[in-house]
Amino acid sequence: MARPYAPGPKQFVFSAGDGDDRTVSVGDPQEAYVAFSSFFRDRESDVYTIEDELAGQSLVLMPGRGMIVRVEGADRPRSEYLRIDRANRCLPGAMLFFENGHAGLDHFGQWFSDPADLDAPPETRGAVRAAAFTTEAAAIREVARIWADSGFVDPSDRYYVFFDSHDVDDGRAERAELLALIEFLGLERVDAPAGAATGEVWVRTDARLAAECARWS
Repeated sequence: MARPYAPGPKQFVFSAGDGDDRTVSVGDPQEAYVAFSSFFRDRESDVYTIEDELAGQSLVLMPGRGMIVRVEGADRPRSEYLRIDRANRCLPGAMLFFENGHAGLDHFGQWFSDPADLDAPPETRGAVRAAAFTTEAAAIREVARIWADSGFVDPSDRYYVFFDSHDVDDGRAERAELLALIEFLGLERVDAPAGAATGEVWVRTDARLAAECARWS
């Protein structure tokens, strides 16, 4: 059984299958992130692993396959799989793991216990994830999380913009999720202005949205 994830000084092991494993002792998540960023960028590998032996947790990054795996438990490990649309999502995922371990990645995307489920079309995965939010409070929190990850408030203060500067083929699963949640919440989507990136989603501001997004600002 995995131990509760505790704050404070920690020790992590970084590996990439090249025999040059690194054991680092850090005082806070930012220090761990800086150390791992250097490790990650200094080599070309198909698989990078971050292990917290004391907590019985690890994170496996596979940028070439567009996959992240989180593992919990030493005696009977339990693995969950996440499809990422962009390799640059690896380092933000690592930071969430450094901050709060396995649980820190709960809202990073849609996790599956069977890696075969990752092969579903992005729009299907997004719709399935959106359907998991069955209350208004949970749905508005998820919309605010998506906005905080990639959005901004239009200078007129009338619109919340999601997927800033993204092309329509970027983040298809998360876009499908957002569109389903917009409909569920009754938010008003508007046409993006001329010159906006093809993947941007513009939503008229709403008191619920403004209050929740303020918590993420």
